[in-house]
Amino acid sequence: MLAKTLTQQEAAVRDAQIGQLSECKPLSEQEITELASKCKELLQMESNVCHVHAPVVVVGDTHGQFHDLLEIFKIAGNAPDTNYLFLGDYVDRGYYSVETVCMVISLKVRYPSRVVMIRGNHESRQITQVYGFYEECLRKYGSAKVWQLLTDLFDYLPLAAVIEGQLFCPHAGLSPSMDTLDQINQIHRFEEVPHEGPMCDLLWSDPDDRMGWGISPRGAGYTYGTDISEHFNHVNGLKFIIRAHQLVSEGFLWQHDGAVVTVFSAPNYCYRCGNKAAIVDIDEHMVHRIIQFDHAPPKGAGITEVKRSVPDYFL
Repeated sequence: MLAKTLTQQEAAVRDAQIGQLSECKPLSEQEITELASKCKELLQMESNVCHVHAPVVVVGDTHGQFHDLLEIFKIAGNAPDTNYLFLGDYVDRGYYSVETVCMVISLKVRYPSRVVMIRGNHESRQITQVYGFYEECLRKYGSAKVWQLLTDLFDYLPLAAVIEGQLFCPHAGLSPSMDTLDQINQIHRFEEVPHEGPMCDLLWSDPDDRMGWGISPRGAGYTYGTDISEHFNHVNGLKFIIRAHQLVSEGFLWQHDGAVVTVFSAPNYCYRCGNKAAIVDIDEHMVHRIIQFDHAPPKGAGITEVKRSVPDYFL
């Protein structure tokens, strides 16, 4: 469905908000109320699986690391000159979840046909009350209103995307309940992420070296083997799966004999893991290029010390 063209006045408002956020200055509660409402109108028109055209840049987890999001724009270009597909997990863990998710939402509202954003497992009321977003909203706004506005919006986010009918892009993975993209489009998505079932699986499951389906150590979703990925790709006429959800030390990791690639876009995750980050640049001929990048500390903050350490967290 074609997005409504913004009036000159609306475009000017969005540009001003994007400019303000670019300086890491959060929007007001009133601005977020209006922005979330506009974004809901757009998202409710989108199917569970969004169809995305190339060229496009695919971005994995950003987790409130706002200055690293700006680094991605520096590397790959700004919308609308560059098309973006964001794979979720905009919030939690980093110090700037409000600015990060508001920037992506603002870009979506300003350039609806150029920016696609889907849901990650952290776009949930339960998870954000544990891993930082809720407290950040309280600290920055003095109440839970902004958290409520944005977590209500998260219920509208699509569950996956497919690029030119060839690359399947969920936040996390596959589900034993579903074999086809059509089945994913049948899910009722406009709710809090359930604790189990196909919607949960798309946002929580991980590829594994073992064949078949396995019990996930995360306590939600499943693990899936090479046989599962290859079967899903074959049934749906796909080349491979691009997913996020897992910290990988080089920012990307190919698995399942090239059937799946994980892309993680939060470098030096939690400001201490020492990992590189990556994005996937897909050109108009569907040729993909993985671009790695390092952590970008805030201006004036000095150099962030990078320590290579084993993370204690895998959500």
